[in-house]
Amino acid sequence: MKKTLPLVVFALISVSTAHALDARIVKQLDALAPDERREQRCDIEAMDRIKEDAKGEFKPDKVIAYTFADPIEAGNEIRAPGAVFRSGGDWYRLKYQCETGDKGLKIMSFDYKIGSKVPKEQWEKYYLYD
Repeated sequence: MKKTLPLVVFALISVSTAHALDARIVKQLDALAPDERREQRCDIEAMDRIKEDAKGEFKPDKVIAYTFADPIEAGNEIRAPGAVFRSGGDWYRLKYQCETGDKGLKIMSFDYKIGSKVPKEQWEKYYLYD
């Protein structure tokens, strides 16, 4: 599952309007298996919410849900206690809980907490990059 995610994530980085998905993104997400679609959609939501809530402090361009711990999935809900996001060339720890609709595209609920900056000397160990 994780091997296909970087290709899709790269295509999804262009999402700029908070909480909105254009037809191109929806088509790409629809091509994924349901669990991958849900995780990717929640990662997009995390970027949108952080950008919107941080009011310029953070400009996330990447979220990885499984860096420090595997996401926990139950039905349409994902808890990502070991996620990270990249902003301004730095990586930050992130925890989020996300629930999507049945198709994995509509966000029903989303909550998150930003953690500490990941020291650059740990990036290689966790496969983080510039």
